[in-house]
Amino acid sequence: MIWLLRHGEAEDTAPDELRRLTSKGKKQARSAGAALAAMGVKLDSCLTSPRVRAADTARLACEALGVEVTSEPALSGGEFDAEQLAAGRGEVLLAGHDPDFSRAVHALTGARVQLKKGGLAAVDGRELKMLMRPRELRSIASS
Repeated sequence: MIWLLRHGEAEDTAPDELRRLTSKGKKQARSAGAALAAMGVKLDSCLTSPRVRAADTARLACEALGVEVTSEPALSGGEFDAEQLAAGRGEVLLAGHDPDFSRAVHALTGARVQLKKGGLAAVDGRELKMLMRPRELRSIASS
């Protein structure tokens, strides 16, 4: 299974690669991790864009999952091959940006989606298994 987590809400005053999560963005990231844990997801690995907002999202989400985060430059912006990045990694979480992640879901499944900031998608093979907005993740995390 490939999980795609779009970074949480970020400040817009810094240069793009240095933009940090807002307090809301940090909550979104923690909720995503708590929701994954509540759903019983066991990740084998996590790859993240090296951009600050995505790396922080991955780190905060993975705290609840006990998974180490690895920086992956291919996720920093632009098209990437999600299958190739996930190959041999088992259950993997990718943390990064849109429109890249929405395009990746389309490339994998044919589904046209728009991943919200702090949103999560799950793809198994060629099937979109889950698409969740931050408020849905928050609801799962708090139950």
